[in-house]
Amino acid sequence: MSQDIVSDGLNEIMNARRVEKKSLTIRRYSKVLLNLFKIMKEKGHIDYEVNEEEKTVNVEIIKLNKCKAVKPRYYVDVATIDKYLRRFLPSRNFGDLIISTNMGLLSHKEAVKNNVGGSVVAYFY
Repeated sequence: MSQDIVSDGLNEIMNARRVEKKSLTIRRYSKVLLNLFKIMKEKGHIDYEVNEEEKTVNVEIIKLNKCKAVKPRYYVDVATIDKYLRRFLPSRNFGDLIISTNMGLLSHKEAVKNNVGGSVVAYFY
């Protein structure tokens, strides 16, 4: 376990996927991780439920190939998003790059549409 809760949560999901588990429980979470899970749920990759009493998140893996946190968190503007798409995603039309902006967490498509930049947090496909 490290100090980065987002990275730990995504690593737990990938470890569960490697041993072919369909569901897991994450014991540490943050607002950033929950917002990332919300985006992943909208795209149809996972389903999650927060248990406030036990302070855990139950995650069900639906359709996910890979999800990873980006370290270090590179700053990108709209013009340089394409460079990081080519670096982290297997194809431009396959997967999502998550960017932390002043409007919250956005996928790369929404960031380009809103003409905002920020820090690259994670990617998944």
